[in-house]
Amino acid sequence: MSRSRRHFSDEVRAKVVRRHLADKVPVSDLAEELQVQPSLIHLWVKQVLDQAEKAFRRSNPKGRKVGDAKDSKISQLEAKLAAKNEVISELMEENVKAKKANGEL
Repeated sequence: MSRSRRHFSDEVRAKVVRRHLADKVPVSDLAEELQVQPSLIHLWVKQVLDQAEKAFRRSNPKGRKVGDAKDSKISQLEAKLAAKNEVISELMEENVKAKKANGEL
């Protein structure tokens, strides 16, 4: 006589994993309650722990492009600032020459 495969909902799996991790209920007790092999519960715990880093990631629908766009914008603004500094330097130099020519310096 074969047994049909049982499927556990996400809520049930999450509850079992929480009971094991937070309440420190042994895997063997949980497996006995659900009438499953302890390895199945260990698998669920592993799946939760493997996905844990996703809980701390910042969501960014465009992927890594925000960082690239910011870097591009920074480079563009730095180039613009360098050009302005060059113009200011040239104008100051001309101003000093004009003052010397007029005898102000």
